[in-house]
Amino acid sequence: MSTVVRPDGTTLAVETLGSDDDPVLLLIAGAGWSRDWWDDELCDRLVGAGLRVVRYDHRDTGESTHWPVGAPGYTGADLLADAVAVLDALGADRAHLVGLSLGGAIAQEIALATPQRVASLTLIATTAVDPRVGALPGVTPELSALFAQEAPEPDRSDPVAAAEALVAGERPFAGPDAFDEARVRAIARRVVARSRDLAASANHFLLAGDRTAGPDDLSALAGLPVLVVHGAVDPLFPVEHGRALAAMIPGARLLEIEGMGHQLPPASSWDGVVDAITAQTRVASTPQ
Repeated sequence: MSTVVRPDGTTLAVETLGSDDDPVLLLIAGAGWSRDWWDDELCDRLVGAGLRVVRYDHRDTGESTHWPVGAPGYTGADLLADAVAVLDALGADRAHLVGLSLGGAIAQEIALATPQRVASLTLIATTAVDPRVGALPGVTPELSALFAQEAPEPDRSDPVAAAEALVAGERPFAGPDAFDEARVRAIARRVVARSRDLAASANHFLLAGDRTAGPDDLSALAGLPVLVVHGAVDPLFPVEHGRALAAMIPGARLLEIEGMGHQLPPASSWDGVVDAITAQTRVASTPQ
């Protein structure tokens, strides 16, 4: 593990896996997620495919700098700049970006603002940053009702209770038959053990709609290898979001996964997902 220090003093915990000589694959997590949520086995498979996998803790997660709950001292633009700063620290002029949910939005923004830094894009369980995408289905009624409930605060002083709260929080987003409770629980326990302040990760949700003032025309990404991975039963961004996102980027490929919700692709799909991601890297490295 290494540390990247930002100009404002923020520290970011960064982990690299694989050979320094392999192409860099930067994993950008969703809101509230530390690097632990990128499953070790999935990362190992990507390393085995010849990639240098990099995962890091967003601000307010894991071992990175935290802010008081309800008062994040940063903006969405800072989260974007953090991802670029991780690449800078690695000496990676170009990298393959994989972003999930909020991380997918960040990846799109980076590709639009600094296309020379991006070799390929994989966008998982996310939606288009281009406002011209038009009307799309909203959150499912079941998830909307859950959001409306005032849930009691978990006892974060108890590691077991804190981990179980994380498991319970992930369950409604997953596909009904795609929730691997044992795997999620193992990750949740590690998140609890490593996080400086679990409650602070909720600060990310205060940044909803906070984006840079940069370009937003996704058709500008024509020619860039882009893979959109979306769950057929995503309750937060229904599958129409993934289809629209892929349609807005000329040449983008869409991989719809049956049974997958708003989550990391389930383990049963990893063979196909890893193959699709590595195919992206091969296209990007082929002379045109």
